[in-house]
Amino acid sequence: MSTAPIISKVWSFCNTLRDDGVGYGDYLEQITYLIFLKMADEYSKPPYKRNVGIPAKYTWPSLKAKRGAELEAHYLALLRELGARKDVLGQIFTKSQNKIQDPAKLYRLIDMIDEVQWVSMGADVKGDIYEGLLEKNAEDTKSGAGQYFTPRALIKAMVECVRPEPGKSIADPACGTGGFFLASYDFLTNPANYKLDRDQKTFLKHKTFYGNEIVANTRRLCLMNMFLHNIGEIDGDVLISPNDALVAPSAQSFDYVLANPPFGKKSSMSFTNDEGEEENDDLTYNRQDFWATTSNKQLNFVQHIRTMLKTTGRAAVVVPDNVLFEGGAGEIVRQNLLKTTDLHTILRLPTGIFYRPGVKANVLFFDNREASKNPWTKEVWFYDYRTNIHHTLKKKPLRFKHLTEFIECYNPQNRHKRKATWDADKRPEGRWRKFTYGELTARDKTSLDVFWLKDKSLTDLDNLPEPDELAEKIIENLEAGLASFRQVLAGLGKAVGA
Repeated sequence: MSTAPIISKVWSFCNTLRDDGVGYGDYLEQITYLIFLKMADEYSKPPYKRNVGIPAKYTWPSLKAKRGAELEAHYLALLRELGARKDVLGQIFTKSQNKIQDPAKLYRLIDMIDEVQWVSMGADVKGDIYEGLLEKNAEDTKSGAGQYFTPRALIKAMVECVRPEPGKSIADPACGTGGFFLASYDFLTNPANYKLDRDQKTFLKHKTFYGNEIVANTRRLCLMNMFLHNIGEIDGDVLISPNDALVAPSAQSFDYVLANPPFGKKSSMSFTNDEGEEENDDLTYNRQDFWATTSNKQLNFVQHIRTMLKTTGRAAVVVPDNVLFEGGAGEIVRQNLLKTTDLHTILRLPTGIFYRPGVKANVLFFDNREASKNPWTKEVWFYDYRTNIHHTLKKKPLRFKHLTEFIECYNPQNRHKRKATWDADKRPEGRWRKFTYGELTARDKTSLDVFWLKDKSLTDLDNLPEPDELAEKIIENLEAGLASFRQVLAGLGKAVGA
């Protein structure tokens, strides 16, 4: 069967189930379970003849042999049995549930998956099917899945700048569905970048990628996404930990860290009070290897990522604006980051590219260094891709082509030979310029919240965005404001209770 029909079938059946109230997220879960079982069945046959560990009574043929209520009961028993295991199977099936209540449609889904030889299908095709579903799931704003989905164009641009090398480790302490791993895998397997030998291919498959993801369903999707892209083995080690990365120092250090830690300013844990109501309590990580103790989640992730790196390690991290200007712990973190690492590049991102509304984010690129009396950062190059830039998720989404100028300015082949596109007299509209260590540390609170371009929307009324763009922007700002007010209200309630 060619690949185009199966892609079409996967999408059409998803739409059929949506009419029954099965969302993209639930559909993704069922697809994950069933494709995994079908792949395990394929691996059990020649030329592989591998025992993945699925009990005989719960193999793929056992599902194919049943119909109606018998199928539904068998499927529920299968999910319960496999979810209780402690091995890789248990990792994939943990807390699994059947979300397809119509046995006839469940059988049709099983039949559709049965038509395809998943193991022999190209990794790029399998990956495209699954990544497409992940993106659709992220667009379903009610599910909240968007917070785990970083725009793929941005991820690809970050990887193009970092240019990971074969035989080196790549980590993401908040890996979501594995976007950074897959983009790095694509970069490393691209013949235009590297021609990998056998040892390098083995290392890439088994020893390159390490991550953390504390949300069970998201971690499940990440594991399956990686399997479908030919990363890891169906019966091999699980390199995506369910543990909170911030609790303790990483057991090993890495060559690269690529990450977009979760949005939301504070770390918190939920508990039930005496009245039976759920409350959140700010969570502070007391880590001896951190520069500052704070409940600010992003500042903690920046500190943690620095500790994860080898002394020659390199990082590219998406952070919200508050990391660039916040006082107190924020100032301490920025000062130490400038001193102990070479923080050489900051990409300022526009709003309208994330599924969470109103997010103002940046990408920090820094290289770790050994201890030194003198600051390692000499200058920081800024690329302002926010001022006078208008993106929306539907009408004008961020594409890779929008970031190619930044990549050229970054100059990945030799970042020590960069040329500014900004000049106060000749090119005042240039988006690429540098600031020295002295200029930045002289700013109030060592603020890295730097802008120099004029906002044309404030002065040029003839070049306003289209009405639908303006409307979407207003909605985005209102939703962001409402989220902030809810946080304030929750904080006031906590203070009154205290």
